[in-house]
Amino acid sequence: MYHWYVARRLRAVFDRISEGDWRAVGAAVDENVRHVAWGEHALSGERHSRAAFEAWLRRALRLFPGLRFEVQRVGMTGGPWNTWGAVHWTDRAVLLDGSLYENHGTTWINIRWGRVVEVLEYMDTEAVAAACRRIAAAGLEEATAAPLLEAAEVAE
Repeated sequence: MYHWYVARRLRAVFDRISEGDWRAVGAAVDENVRHVAWGEHALSGERHSRAAFEAWLRRALRLFPGLRFEVQRVGMTGGPWNTWGAVHWTDRAVLLDGSLYENHGTTWINIRWGRVVEVLEYMDTEAVAAACRRIAAAGLEEATAAPLLEAAEVAE
C-alpha cells in the first residue's frame, strides 16, 4: 500500500510540473536535497539545497514553456525510512523557434520519512543541449547560461 501511495504522489508531481507548478515539488523536498542533472547545458550540474533545486525548476519551465511530461511507469523499492522511486517519462515542448522538443528519461528519487533527499535526472543530455542552443538562437540567452549550482546563485 505504501509503494502504491508514493507512486501516485510521484505521478501527481510530474502532472503539476506539466501544469507549470514548480511549487508543488518544493513542499516535499528536504532543505538539503541533492539534485543532479548530467550533461553540458544550462540545466546540468549538481545542487545541494531546496532553493537551488527550485531555481532549476523555474529555469527549466522558462526555457521549455509548456513542457509536458508523460509518465510511462513508476517503480519503487524500500520502506518509509529509505524509499527509492524511479519515474520513467517522456517530455515534450514547443521551443521558441517553433521546433518540437522531445526527450526520454528516468528520474530517480530518494525519499526518507516523507522527505525527498535526492533527485537524479537521467535523460538524453545531447537533446537538452541541442534544444538549449536552439532556444538561445531564438533569443533567450539564459539557455546558454552556466548551470545553477547553489542557493547564492539563484537570486532572480
